[in-house]
Amino acid sequence: MTVKPKSKKIFFSLLFFVTLLISGKVFAQSDDASSSEKFGSYTPNLGFRLATTDKAVLNMRVYSYVRYLNQKNLDSTYTNTSGTTLIDQRQDVQINKVAIHFYGWLMDPKFRYLFYVWTNNTAQGQGAQVVVAGHLQYVFNKYLTIGAGINSLPGVRSTEGNFPFWLTVDNRLSADEYFRPSYTTGFWAMGNIVDGLQYNMMLGNNLSQLGVDAGQLDDNFNTFSGALVWYPTTKEYGLNNFGDFENHQKIATRVGAHFSRSDEDRLGVPDSEAFENVTIRLSDGSVIFKSGIFGQGIRVDNATYKMASFDAGAKYKGFALEGEYYVRRISNLKGMGTDALPFEVLKDNGFQLQASAMVIQQILQVYTTYSKIYGEYGEPHDFRAGVNWHPWKNHVIRWNFEFIAASNMPVGGLSLPYPVGANGNIFHSSLQVNF
Repeated sequence: MTVKPKSKKIFFSLLFFVTLLISGKVFAQSDDASSSEKFGSYTPNLGFRLATTDKAVLNMRVYSYVRYLNQKNLDSTYTNTSGTTLIDQRQDVQINKVAIHFYGWLMDPKFRYLFYVWTNNTAQGQGAQVVVAGHLQYVFNKYLTIGAGINSLPGVRSTEGNFPFWLTVDNRLSADEYFRPSYTTGFWAMGNIVDGLQYNMMLGNNLSQLGVDAGQLDDNFNTFSGALVWYPTTKEYGLNNFGDFENHQKIATRVGAHFSRSDEDRLGVPDSEAFENVTIRLSDGSVIFKSGIFGQGIRVDNATYKMASFDAGAKYKGFALEGEYYVRRISNLKGMGTDALPFEVLKDNGFQLQASAMVIQQILQVYTTYSKIYGEYGEPHDFRAGVNWHPWKNHVIRWNFEFIAASNMPVGGLSLPYPVGANGNIFHSSLQVNF
């Protein structure tokens, strides 16, 4: 039997149509199979659950941001006690930081760990531009958690553990950066005294150990920092973050008091561009351990740092007003020629204010800030105005735009949007992920 050409055409058309139907079904089954093969879980800002067993839990989260920075409107030089210095007026795009955290518990849900890799990409090739660190903690109950390892000294509000839930992206106002302690290795205890009243205390090696090896540390274990925080109205303050992203329907308030003390040694001070570095500076930006800043033939080798800060804040229906006041005393200055110093104590104080509002709830936030330092070597300050856009109504992704009017900044670095001595206007924009 022969098949007519017209019949052949109909036959192959039907065959082609059936093939398409079968293919579509196969692909649909493939898509369904792909969906059914998903595993693990994800919690915004807490990351991915990689493993859950009877003996341990492993989670991973990542923090990073890409930043555009324009410092072209800064003055080209600044002058301090060391003389006049050129300022590198940058304009660049950087993936400024990458932090990968692994955390969970081992053997007992109360025995917890945190290990992380944290990069300072703008300082590649310098000391502590990549840090591998972490700590261990044991949670007895809500009244007591003890820990050991690398942690931030709780000497100001921004080092209480609320990073990165700030109005700005990964940088502090000048007064906060000037007065605060930083990360070190030590022991700590924290918890509730009663509901709404919390404490946090740490005993550490020095004010800032990242970028400092063990051989550079002195043999005195005498760095202490502590905080006492009270939430009088609602007994909470959201994520302890700056700004009212949570949209409190009742006024949430906090009052905090902090104190830090440390005997600092010139050899145990990190390089000025080291990761998360702080070092004791004068209000004109000079590091007090630098030879000659107090006169020819004078060099400070040892000094005692004491600093107290007091903060208060209120949040209500997307609005927030928050401030902090700082008092610092540097005493016991010892070293070559220090007997000739005309003073015994260096005194500084300062403050910062931050006001913010959610223009579109959980999506668009505007803020303005002001910070000022009253020092014996100048009174620097900075004003900021910024916008945060949260496209997915959470803290996982946000785009920040910020303008800074800087006046003789006494602090700064490659990782920050401002250099030491900055005087003029700065613009930067960051796309941040925290998942």
